[in-house]
Amino acid sequence: MIRSLTTAILASAWVSGFAASAANLPEATEHPHIVILFVDDMGYGDAGCYNPDSKIPTPHIDGLASAGMRFTNSHAPGPLCHPSRYGLVTGRYPFRTDVNLWPRQALLEEGRMTIASLLQSGGYRTVMVGKWHLGFDERGYDQPLPGGPVDRGFDEFFGMRASTDIPPYFYIRGDRAVEPPTEQIDDNQSPGWSPIQGAFWRGGGIAPNLKLGDVLPRFTDESIAAIESHGNRPEETPLFLYVALPAPHTPWLPSEAFAGRSGAGMYGDFLMMVDHEIGRILTALDQAGMADDSLVIFTSDNGPVWYPADVERFGHDSAGGLRGMKGDAWEAGHRMPFIVRWPGKVQPDSVTGQVICFTDLLATFAAILDTELPRDAGEDSFSLLPVLLGEQPDEQPIRPAVVVPAGAGMFSIRSGPWKLIDGLGSGGFSQPRRVKPEPGGPVGQLYHLDDDPGETENLWLARPDIRDRLLSELDRIRQSDRSRPE
Repeated sequence: MIRSLTTAILASAWVSGFAASAANLPEATEHPHIVILFVDDMGYGDAGCYNPDSKIPTPHIDGLASAGMRFTNSHAPGPLCHPSRYGLVTGRYPFRTDVNLWPRQALLEEGRMTIASLLQSGGYRTVMVGKWHLGFDERGYDQPLPGGPVDRGFDEFFGMRASTDIPPYFYIRGDRAVEPPTEQIDDNQSPGWSPIQGAFWRGGGIAPNLKLGDVLPRFTDESIAAIESHGNRPEETPLFLYVALPAPHTPWLPSEAFAGRSGAGMYGDFLMMVDHEIGRILTALDQAGMADDSLVIFTSDNGPVWYPADVERFGHDSAGGLRGMKGDAWEAGHRMPFIVRWPGKVQPDSVTGQVICFTDLLATFAAILDTELPRDAGEDSFSLLPVLLGEQPDEQPIRPAVVVPAGAGMFSIRSGPWKLIDGLGSGGFSQPRRVKPEPGGPVGQLYHLDDDPGETENLWLARPDIRDRLLSELDRIRQSDRSRPE
């Protein structure tokens, strides 16, 4: 883990570390196949490799960790689905745009570099399967849907516009609906769970032949087809496959083979199924002879919908000891499992405490391509390649502070072991969402996460030096158009 450092040492370490790692980069790096396995609403403590007390068997995720590097301080750029995906795809913090426009228009402006367009320009075949959730310029579902994956760097796309609890429900191939959502489905909830858990979905339009329980395995089938078809491509063409699985997000719909098999109810059963589907994709890579030449990244978009009552009921802590849940400024909302397997490059069974963000993938892929990012791309992206290659010790931060917005207009900033939240409460799904400051009391939250990972001791008043430094840094990053140096 990164040690507690003073402000001067932190700044010096980052500058010297960044310069040293850049100087030590190889002149040219091999262009591996790249596969991102991006699941939905999975907690930091769900997989056994992050939580030995997990009640959910995850052998395939655990196997990736054994064969690669496990990050213990990886952060989503937002604690909800669409801001997290925006940051992942663009290398830019989601608070720099209005991500709430996604239901009717494309969030990614034409010409903005994405991880797909970057790799496409480097000779990759780029394929996306799964949940987009970054909007299309919608003019009716019997019309083309511009502004989506195939207009932002992906050669091929099969997926859905958003989650499987947000209508309308229909598959998209390229930029056209496979079948428009001409039929209707009613609201659904599960007895014994909160209104947003279980087999929950919202009523609305649905394509005639689409069944919500079939979506997860269908996306796996499409991912496998993309891998198998790659054997027909020229040998020098690498594959970039972005698999955005819509699970274990609600509705929790485990197939019969997994129902009742975990120790964490419907949620655990569905996550077992997710792990199985990941195993199918990894097996396809191996059978295609591509596994040894593939950089595989596994993570989740944000934290789980798992309440304290669920922990008590099942004895399973989806947050793995962290505070909060999906949507929160607290750690469980945005600290995510993050695993990288890259045979011959990444040391097996390795662990790093480097504080990173999903936005860093764009700069990492640019480093693999041995190319520079232009100024108007990846504004908040820093290459993780030195960490992956074992060249960057944890004592030298690979990037400056990570900023994550939450709800209620609140922001968190993480710098080394310190975390500041510029308000009181969770800012998200957990209660209390917002707390009014008391006279003379703290107006925000400050935690030393190395000593207090559960965010139980607020040091806002006790450490004004750290508080003021982080408030100033947060304001600087928010007011500027970038955090990556020009």
